[in-house]
Amino acid sequence: MSSNFIARAAFAAAFLGLAALPATPSRADVTAGMLSCRSAGNGSFVVVSLRSFECIFVPSAGGSPQRYIANIQRYGAQIGYNNDVALGWIVLSGTTHVGPGALAGPYGGVSAGATVGIGGDANVLVGGLNNAFALQPLSLQGQTGLAVVATITGMELQPAKPMRHHKRHRH
Repeated sequence: MSSNFIARAAFAAAFLGLAALPATPSRADVTAGMLSCRSAGNGSFVVVSLRSFECIFVPSAGGSPQRYIANIQRYGAQIGYNNDVALGWIVLSGTTHVGPGALAGPYGGVSAGATVGIGGDANVLVGGLNNAFALQPLSLQGQTGLAVVATITGMELQPAKPMRHHKRHRH
């Protein structure tokens, strides 16, 4: 089989999966903010992958940015390697007020994309506590490497532990 055929089949399968998912939870009608995630370094994968990301949620209503750790698992048609992956989602909710740690919880959806040198993926995810949030509609993902992806995707988002500032004592 040609790689062009495989890539087209992967995209078709993923986008058919996108149509089967609800675009947003029933309550998500306002933009609550932006969630940006980054994973430095490289990774390789075949069929199953797991990658950790450091994330920052910036509320649209103002307030302090919130830090999260995301573990993203993918299962399905995927092969390749990538470097320096960055993700970005608009977060939709029933309210613009999102308290610290409120985005934590499981998310699920589908992903599709390709990378040859520079490329990207589309990731549709819905979840959080009682499916209260939608990471909508598609994340923008940029990366370098060589990969083809069409997967079922899960993400566990957890609040990051606050950074401790050490006081220096003078002697």
